[in-house]
Amino acid sequence: MYKTVFKRAIDFLAALIGLLLFSPIIIVVSICLIFANNGTPFFFQVRPGKNGQLFKIIKFKTMNDKKDKEGKLLSDHLRITKVGSFIRRSSLDEIPQLLNVLKGDMSLIGPRPLLPEYLPLYSAEQRRRHLVKPGITGWAQINGRNAISWEQKFKLDVWYVDHLSFLLDLKILLLTLKKVVVREGISSTTSVTMEKFTGN
Repeated sequence: MYKTVFKRAIDFLAALIGLLLFSPIIIVVSICLIFANNGTPFFFQVRPGKNGQLFKIIKFKTMNDKKDKEGKLLSDHLRITKVGSFIRRSSLDEIPQLLNVLKGDMSLIGPRPLLPEYLPLYSAEQRRRHLVKPGITGWAQINGRNAISWEQKFKLDVWYVDHLSFLLDLKILLLTLKKVVVREGISSTTSVTMEKFTGN
């Protein structure tokens, strides 16, 4: 019953309340990013959701669009702004995803939505992470986030799918709040963001 009815109801109400409560922060961060990025404060990207169905995720844009002489985007560490770095460290960049939760594309809790190009690279077991809606936070996020390997992350995602429950979601939510406060696992050990998944 929780998986099929109550989880969606909780997601909708929590996202609605969250957007209302965070609206002043959303306005302030948006204004700061408009100046820092010399453009839009938001980042839109196609991601696969439940059963691999594609949707557009929305986040605060923490990097600018500076390019090299050949017209290629510079590396992440050269494009992330000071404002963007603070927003990433404080996890404020995730707030706009409450709109995705409100729409039903995402859940508050679930495996993180990754890139569509990863879909054919998953093993049959790893692909099971798409049996549930992706989340703003999840079991892998409170157990290492970007500081653990892809293989570890996918194992944690599948474990969540097999053990999804109200009490587990509540535990993940509370531990996420703790992680945000202490700012653990935001970046990988070798990159500002997580390195791309290239297959098993």
